[in-house]
Amino acid sequence: MNRPLLQSEPSLATRELLFIGFEGDFDANIRNFPYMGTAYRYAVKNDATEAFAWLEQRVDRLETFQMPYAILCKLQWLQAHQFGLCAQLMAHPFLRYIPLIALTEQGEMISTPVLAKNGIDDCYTVPVEWNMLEERLIFLNQYKPKILDAALIARLPKNYQYKLPLGKRIFDIIAASLGILLSIPVWLPIALAIRLESKGPVIYRSKRVGSGYHIFDFFKFRSMYLDADQRLHELQHLNQYRHNNNGSGPVFVKLSKDPRVTRVGRFIRKYSLDELPQFINVLRGDMSLVGNRPLPLYEAEMLVNEAWCERFLAPAGLTGLWQVSKRSQASMSMEERIALDIKYAKNASIWTDFSIIIKTFGAFVQKDDA
Repeated sequence: MNRPLLQSEPSLATRELLFIGFEGDFDANIRNFPYMGTAYRYAVKNDATEAFAWLEQRVDRLETFQMPYAILCKLQWLQAHQFGLCAQLMAHPFLRYIPLIALTEQGEMISTPVLAKNGIDDCYTVPVEWNMLEERLIFLNQYKPKILDAALIARLPKNYQYKLPLGKRIFDIIAASLGILLSIPVWLPIALAIRLESKGPVIYRSKRVGSGYHIFDFFKFRSMYLDADQRLHELQHLNQYRHNNNGSGPVFVKLSKDPRVTRVGRFIRKYSLDELPQFINVLRGDMSLVGNRPLPLYEAEMLVNEAWCERFLAPAGLTGLWQVSKRSQASMSMEERIALDIKYAKNASIWTDFSIIIKTFGAFVQKDDA
């Protein structure tokens, strides 16, 4: 028999599943599916447009943002629709991270290259045991974003080159060396406090995109718990950035009262102490003292059109025009931030840099908890 769909808004602890292309009772294809439990909620769709709209509603509106845990689709339905939904999912900045599982009938075969080409993570012959399927979904939700972000490196534009002026580079080396020398007495107490409060490395390292779409390892004192990256999709309703003028979701992410931040993290963020290790990035040449903030891969991927990629024609910076003018505002649009980045890229000079550095001292202490 057909199971009732759960209509209420799911809690953050509840995982949402979308079943597509199952004309009858979908759980006849999955043995021991916990449809009466509280751990999962699900929806069943048979129309491609309706299915994609349902997915978009979960990620394109801040007040209802929740990434579905997985999409399970009948292989015959995907083939009948020429894998059109797969193409839409792969092109979406958020939906492409959702595990996509195909279910097929006995004797129906599909090649692994076809699966990979269409972004299908796995294909199972029905009926399949839920316990086995659930183990695979746990793995995919943990590692698929990392795999896709690594693949992104090869797709970012290569033709936006920026050469740091020699005078600016010399100033960066002197200033970063002085910054480390003056701040080194607080490095050990910060490291010790981080280690005592929570498990994990003292230094947080992530891939960031800087000038000319150069990708490098970005350093900070760790201010969050270890599962912070995995929880980001649950917390988009806290994002300070407004939606774009065209109604789509924001590119940048800056969370207000972020629950992933530790107690030590809140203190070092308030006084910008978490950013001290970036002096090392400056010495290595990954960043400059003043420039546009380097972006996570998922943000940089959405800024590759001609109008916006100009912000990468400037060095990645420890501080910049955005930090001293818009950072403390609780409401801002991504267009405003990109405009500031482009303004700096077009008008950068030694006098502009000195002005930003002076204003940065007044922006060290953050007024908000973000």
